Amino acid sequence: MKYILQILFFFFSIYVSSQQTKYVDFKTGDVQVTIDASAKEVLGKVIYSYQVLKDVDTIFMDAINFNDIRIGNSKEIINFFYDGKKIAIIKSHKKSNFIHDVAIEWKVAPKKAMYFIDWNNGGENQQVWTQGQGKYTSNWLPSIDDMNDKIEFDLSITFGKGYEVITNGKLVNKQTNDSTATWYYDMQQPMSSYLVALAIGNYSKRVTYSKSGIPIELYYYPEDSIKAEPTYRYTAQIFDFLEEEIGVPYPWQTYKQVPVKDFLYAGMENTSTTIFSDSFVIDSISFLDKNYVNVNAHELAHQWFGDLVTETSGSHHWLQEGFATYYALLAEKTVFGVDYFYWQLYNYAQELLEQDKAGESTSLLDPKSSSITFYEKGAWVLYLLREQVGNKAFSKGVKNYLSKHQFKNVETSDFIFEIEKTSGQDLSLFLKDYLESDTLPYEEMIGLLKTNSVMIKNYFDVNYNADDTSLSDMLSSNILDEAKIKIINQNPHIIKKEHFNNSLKVRQAIAKSLSKIPVDLKEDYESLLNDKSYLTMEAALLSLCFNFPEESLKYLNKTKGIDGFNDKSLRIVWLTLALIHEGFEPENKTLYFKELIDYTGSKFGFEIRQNAFMYLQQIKACNNACVENLRNATEHHHWQFAKFAKSLLETINKN
Repeated sequence: MKYILQILFFFFSIYVSSQQTKYVDFKTGDVQVTIDASAKEVLGKVIYSYQVLKDVDTIFMDAINFNDIRIGNSKEIINFFYDGKKIAIIKSHKKSNFIHDVAIEWKVAPKKAMYFIDWNNGGENQQVWTQGQGKYTSNWLPSIDDMNDKIEFDLSITFGKGYEVITNGKLVNKQTNDSTATWYYDMQQPMSSYLVALAIGNYSKRVTYSKSGIPIELYYYPEDSIKAEPTYRYTAQIFDFLEEEIGVPYPWQTYKQVPVKDFLYAGMENTSTTIFSDSFVIDSISFLDKNYVNVNAHELAHQWFGDLVTETSGSHHWLQEGFATYYALLAEKTVFGVDYFYWQLYNYAQELLEQDKAGESTSLLDPKSSSITFYEKGAWVLYLLREQVGNKAFSKGVKNYLSKHQFKNVETSDFIFEIEKTSGQDLSLFLKDYLESDTLPYEEMIGLLKTNSVMIKNYFDVNYNADDTSLSDMLSSNILDEAKIKIINQNPHIIKKEHFNNSLKVRQAIAKSLSKIPVDLKEDYESLLNDKSYLTMEAALLSLCFNFPEESLKYLNKTKGIDGFNDKSLRIVWLTLALIHEGFEPENKTLYFKELIDYTGSKFGFEIRQNAFMYLQQIKACNNACVENLRNATEHHHWQFAKFAKSLLETINKN
């Protein structure tokens, strides 16, 4: 009987909670949490205020695998039922303007959505961070997984003294005790629960200000002070551009950006507090090949598109990702120029074309569409729409759309309505052709690029099927670097000495494409090791050592001590080459092997570990310690890394 009642409750709770925003409007959440990182536990209390919109006798909240739940309000203990996923607050309510309150106390050891980094593995970068989107904040905070209920959250977080605690809103107070500190943050506007976030760790920060006076807090690891500028380069410029271009003031009190180890994605646009992968923490040399500018602009654009206005459901996900992708690209245009803007649109079109060729194109309104569809196709639809209605109508429509629906949830029709209103156009055909259809209008897209961009037209005007002599001459001409790179990738055999007198990007293409180095190009190819590009150095080092093994000592000595990106890819390649070349520092082989094995351990980020695993496997040197670290990696919270580890472990076991 009890089992049957639980099943009935389960289905009842799914139905009623999905309709709950029609009955109950949660207004505020006063959150107080104490986090014990060593035990990986959260102890908390939250007081929610809410208004009843329709008569209701049960109110639901999401809470995953909580312990020791207690519920009451300022007057009474409240009856409730909990099934491990949802709290059912059993209390009869009548529709009224009265603001009710309910207090929930709990304890939980979250299995996801909150991650405890380096607390039990000897790592030096101890952190706690959260990821609510797709993982659900309800794993550590009783909340509403339905993004249609927006709540003004104020958070106070108690943690060990000596760490920075960063969360949504403005820091208004900090109290320090003997061993702990409590940080008090204030929000003044509501947001969906999935946007509640925190990051805790050992950080320094720089503060700059937008033209409108918004403080922009840029966090970094103390040892990375020299990397702070290249990592956050152009941040203030991007912020000011987006405020002006969007036409709606930044809607929150502050803006913070925090890098974390082993993050699940490139970045996440938590309200006023973007958390991003520390793989984007870079030095000046890295900037050419891998920088944070696009992710920076994308997550900032989400503060309007996704945080200020939020989709009602996955069918309208492009209203968040398409807009963030498009406005990030507009911001990058102010940084890198108009040719960069059109080249990226062209690259998006190519990605969409490859998806279309694979038979995977879908409607932009299909909630099961791929990221490429939501992001790249969404950005393209906005570009096409702006072309159709004109800059003035488009900009005014976007401004009206955001202003009318601020702090609310939206559907595609809400946006289209505002553009129709400002443009005076009937967009039903546009909606049918570009949003509802799964057909990719590739030829139209490319035609528009050729019309609007001289650079793109020139790129297509190049005869890539010309004879070798003509193609070789082109590499020494003033044609676009992008065209030269395409020629090199398709015809590496035509490379001559004079072709090394090109830009860093073209030289990088030579480094990556020329696997067999002719002797007469040896000296020119060696010059690639001097380029200010880690990708070029890495490709050149590998190719030179295998083409001219007798001179490997010279190449290894030249690149000794260079880590490369944060994933240490260049250092790991160097260690591998140092180990397999017998004549290079035989007295240090043991140290180099130990360093490479150490990089597979959990105290390092998953990118470093994955690189180390791959190269150790290539030289058949994954010893017992490496295999044990690989087994550990199969349980990693980053699912792609865990999948990689499982696959590699299977390969090793077979052999």
